[in-house]
Amino acid sequence: MKPLKDLLVISIEQAVAAPFCTMRLAESGARVIKIERKDGDFARNYDQIESKDSSYFIWLNQGKESLILDLKNKIDKKLLNKLLEKADVFVLSLAPGSLKKLNLELNALAKKFPNLIICNISGFSNETTAREEKAYDLLIQAEAGLISVSGAPDSPGRIGISIVDIGTGMTAHAAILNALLKRNLTGKGEVLNIAMFDVAAEWMTVPFLQSNYSGMDTQPVGLRHPTIAPYGAHTTKDRKTIIIAIQNEREWERFCEIILFDRKVTKNPYFCNNLQRVKNRDKLESKIDDVVNNLNSKDFKLKLKQAKIAFAQVRNTSELKLHEGFRERQLFGSNGKNVNAPISAFEQPPFNLQRKAPILGEHSILIRKEFLED
Repeated sequence: MKPLKDLLVISIEQAVAAPFCTMRLAESGARVIKIERKDGDFARNYDQIESKDSSYFIWLNQGKESLILDLKNKIDKKLLNKLLEKADVFVLSLAPGSLKKLNLELNALAKKFPNLIICNISGFSNETTAREEKAYDLLIQAEAGLISVSGAPDSPGRIGISIVDIGTGMTAHAAILNALLKRNLTGKGEVLNIAMFDVAAEWMTVPFLQSNYSGMDTQPVGLRHPTIAPYGAHTTKDRKTIIIAIQNEREWERFCEIILFDRKVTKNPYFCNNLQRVKNRDKLESKIDDVVNNLNSKDFKLKLKQAKIAFAQVRNTSELKLHEGFRERQLFGSNGKNVNAPISAFEQPPFNLQRKAPILGEHSILIRKEFLED
């Protein structure tokens, strides 16, 4: 039994953040009606994989129903109101100023539909002067400081996926579930405002505190941990990049004994505790590289396992599916063609293989008949 069975979600959504949120609701059994303009969710055309949908769109829109609406049209606006009368959740992700232009002010909606949970996803909080600014994932990564602590020294970089969009969708999903639990107790809906910048800024709490109270900005450190050592990448004889992670002094002692063959290193004043190891990281890594550079990756991994040290091999995207922990599922494009993708960590098998990404406007006629003719 899906926990959100019989829940109706209406979503004016596009791109990634809101679709990720409603994808999670759909995975739990909710009926999700995705409202699109006549030219569709622009994420449909980000790229094109074998299913003829974009990789983003096929991932984020399985099982949703597509309804084309012109929210400036009286009949379509009437249909939206009919949908909201029966809906449990209304998710919006519109450009700054659009809520007012389309007469979708949040407080007015809450008054008109008191049982409805309204989740507004925006770039910046309505409580700030930045509220009218446009916001996209890379721009928020920049403004919130994520880029400044990512990448390599002297070469900051974008985090390689749409992490702010995804994180905002996850945050919105959690907020909606909280609101549903509250509604079960109070019988009332509520308005939720989730801003991409707020989500990203909260993730920056640790480097923010470190910088705010040290007076120094946190710098990107590449494949290293900024405040723990040894915790970073080393290259083996066969040119594999292995990241090791040592979390405490017991692990450090085992590492010195089994990998470095030298317990005395733990007494060296340069390496005797984590603070000193971070301060003298270059010396530390040089000492480790003297050993690791002469081991092939198989032997190095065996030694790390023997010492009970956590490690990971840096893989490229084509190697992801080769990992022994990788699990696969099928996604279905709007044309019915299936593609293989990583399993959802949220939805557990068996999956409903009848679900697919919708054709633009695929369900418009049936939804109009259902909600306008009842």
